[in-house]
Amino acid sequence: MLENNLTAVIEIILLGFQISQELEIFIFCLLLVIYCGTICGNLLIITLVSTSKNLHTPMYFFISQLSITDILVITDIVPNMLHVLLNNGATITFVGCITQLYFLGASESVECFLLAVMSYDRYVAICKPLHYNVIMKSGHCVILTIICWVFGFSIVLIYIITIAKLNYCGPNIIDHLFCDFVPFLELACSDTYIVHLEVYLLSIPLLLIPITIIVVSYTCIVLAILRISSSTGRQKAFSTCSSHLIVVSLFFWTIFSIYVVPTKGQLSIISKIISLLYTVFTPFFNPIIYSLRNKDFIKAIKKHVIRM
Repeated sequence: MLENNLTAVIEIILLGFQISQELEIFIFCLLLVIYCGTICGNLLIITLVSTSKNLHTPMYFFISQLSITDILVITDIVPNMLHVLLNNGATITFVGCITQLYFLGASESVECFLLAVMSYDRYVAICKPLHYNVIMKSGHCVILTIICWVFGFSIVLIYIITIAKLNYCGPNIIDHLFCDFVPFLELACSDTYIVHLEVYLLSIPLLLIPITIIVVSYTCIVLAILRISSSTGRQKAFSTCSSHLIVVSLFFWTIFSIYVVPTKGQLSIISKIISLLYTVFTPFFNPIIYSLRNKDFIKAIKKHVIRM
């Protein structure tokens, strides 16, 4: 009997927003448009970087890798979320929930590492311009990218396996839009101390190291920019990293808002809206920030339009 109880949860109910049907239809249409726009925008960046010779540089290569992670994040979350909204709540299998949680965590982890590598790239470009082509050779960029992907998917796999081994004997209802770490862990009826300990320990390579690299890199960048005598030179140097700085700020602000800031006593609707920021809106804004603020991307788009 005990064994049956411990294996009782084979599917999980996602409640969604639990609001009026008219508002749910509006949110459904909004998310559908954002999803299509995100996929098209990021695929456009990947295509342009792959086909345009003037975009065959380390910075744009890393941007294309960032676009891949954005596609993974939003594709992992939004299709099932649309199903939840359309049906005013829906069920997902236990294995499906674990899988969704894994790919979300892995994709976000890879993005953390990529943002750190991109900040280092900007540091070398501004602070060590004469050595840039030697330090950021194409082979080195590929190796750094592989490390980001391998570390991201491997580290998250450690605590996902631990989470999957916990006992889930009910309830099986998550008051959320998708399978996220905090609400999913609340379903466990066994001790979650080990999982929390693993998360805290793994946050060192996942968050603290990338954030340290980003802070140190931009501190050096700012100091280097301040030493430039002409205002035109300072503006040009800052423009090369301003887009990346905006993306970094947007990404880490939303991550810290949902995972680091205490959520006890916080309304579930607020938690759901914040979760939408980093799973849906951040991947949507990233290609806009990089393309509209970048002359090279605009030139590449114009060339492709003329060819068509």
